[in-house]
Amino acid sequence: MTIENKASGREPEIRSAMREFLGAFESFKSANDLRLEKLEKKRKDDVVLREKIDRINTSLSEQKSTLDRMTLSARRPHLSGQEAVYPDERKAAFLRYMRAGDAAAIHALEQKALSAGIDPDGGYLAPREIERLITAAVKDISPIRQIASVREIGANMFRKPVSLGGGAAGWVAETGARAQTTTPTLSAIDFPTMELYAMPAASQTLLDDSVVDVEQWLADEVQTEFAAQEGAAFVNGDGIAQPKGFLSYPITDDAVRIDGEIGYIATGVAGGFPVTNPADVLLDLIYAPKQAYRANGRFVMNRSVVGQLRKFKDADGSYLWQPSLQASDPATLLGYPVSEAEDMPDIALNSHSIVFGDLARGYLIVDRVGVRVLRDPYSSKPYVLFYTTKRVGGGVQNFDAIKALKFSLL
Repeated sequence: MTIENKASGREPEIRSAMREFLGAFESFKSANDLRLEKLEKKRKDDVVLREKIDRINTSLSEQKSTLDRMTLSARRPHLSGQEAVYPDERKAAFLRYMRAGDAAAIHALEQKALSAGIDPDGGYLAPREIERLITAAVKDISPIRQIASVREIGANMFRKPVSLGGGAAGWVAETGARAQTTTPTLSAIDFPTMELYAMPAASQTLLDDSVVDVEQWLADEVQTEFAAQEGAAFVNGDGIAQPKGFLSYPITDDAVRIDGEIGYIATGVAGGFPVTNPADVLLDLIYAPKQAYRANGRFVMNRSVVGQLRKFKDADGSYLWQPSLQASDPATLLGYPVSEAEDMPDIALNSHSIVFGDLARGYLIVDRVGVRVLRDPYSSKPYVLFYTTKRVGGGVQNFDAIKALKFSLL
């Protein structure tokens, strides 16, 4: 098998796209500076210039999305030439099942291993290599999965013990007596997993082509659907037949919040930023979490909100939003990385459109080991459907690590 790394062939293209993106940002800054200068002189907005800035801003967002896709695509190696001879008996049997529907070998192997996945009506568990390929492909385009903690489990639920405080500590000399300390109060947070599915279709001609890498094809086909469903659930999921998103928990004033609630900082303006010094509320949001969570803090918002924040400046006239000089790195806002999640809400009355904190310590994603694939050549002839399922859960594990910005008076 020959391995061809697409990165080597796409590096000039990525560098060119990066130069265009940085050039567009310079044009955006120049046009916005000119608009602000005219506003100061005329005391009224230039509609034509504002429309030009909006067009450049939209183009910047589109260019950044394109650049991200190119970078992710270049990082994944693709296969060319003759398909490999797989020494793994189970993997070879699974590929025969995908290509020709021959389930006898894989069924016999799962029976021999006393596997729970031997029911042909529910499909067969994909080999570990194919599961890892699918998981890696989904992570590439799932923004929350990239920044949250991820844990693999072997059951349908993960129970995490948490301390509610009450423990004690003290200083003692080397040979001094150790007094018994009080026992901390413990509780537990449950993270159940829910079934996520996708159903890509392929023609039998494609499956018969020995040059086609069936593993990569399946990963590419399911990654978009899995990532889209996960992204929505990790942000807004209600916890019923899907993971619970961080915006679905109670969100209360950070000054009076209790455990089990996410704290918010209000902008002081209903449905918007303050007219004077709008960036001050972003600083308030940054300093809402404790220092331990600011060290790896980041902003999470959608593309529309990013477009508004690109116009913000500090007292010295420098733009608060800065593009990365590396295509694979995120842009920054006030020195902290920005993750774009399209399922975050637009700015509106009482919306929680910006989240800041250490998402790795604040949000936990649990993956049950195993991806199941059911081959269906009957439901959509002449195509073969592959009903692919995995079990995923998620929820907030540390409410101190995540803070939200609420666009409201109070």
